[in-house]
Amino acid sequence: MIKNILPAFMLGLTAIASAALPAAPVHAEDQKPEQIHVRGSIVSYSGSALKVKTREGETVDVTLADGWKLASVANAAVTDIKPGDFVGIASLPSADGGDGALEVLIFPPAMKGAGEGSYGWDLKPNSSMTNATVADAVKGVDGRTVTVSYHGKEKKIAIPDGTPVVTIAPASNDDLVPGAVVFIPAEKAASGPLAHQVLVGKNGVVPPM
Repeated sequence: MIKNILPAFMLGLTAIASAALPAAPVHAEDQKPEQIHVRGSIVSYSGSALKVKTREGETVDVTLADGWKLASVANAAVTDIKPGDFVGIASLPSADGGDGALEVLIFPPAMKGAGEGSYGWDLKPNSSMTNATVADAVKGVDGRTVTVSYHGKEKKIAIPDGTPVVTIAPASNDDLVPGAVVFIPAEKAASGPLAHQVLVGKNGVVPPM
């Protein structure tokens, strides 16, 4: 059921967010595994192994951890973004000093607060990810500008027309077919990426994050 999939999937994204923030020194045995993102197309899937050709052109073998979870994304619209919604927005600094969105994920209500904050992201050089609550969304000439709040801070992000806007949707192992696009928040392990969650594209919609 999707209710079981989503919280577990977001725990992975929350871990990524935590990894991006400065931390106090810890003993070596207490350090968490380094988090990496795998973006690309499925080459093959079998059991606990997922072979992916990454966007950089490298083919990597991803090991699926015990109890791994799967979800997909569905198209949404910028007009679906309402005050009070919890969103994840990847963005880049713009020439006018604000931020311009690269993509927007509208979280289901049950996932509000997951990974809250703003931190570095690797979708593009110098990009950031902001998981926050929408305070307002104002229509402009070439799109919308949203004000989002997190941990007592506010940030304005412009969402140009044509920016991918998606939400979380169900998926099954049958969707893990060659050519399907995936976004995998994984742990860096000696044997290669270790994944607890996979986000797969289906019905022509691909994970934009």
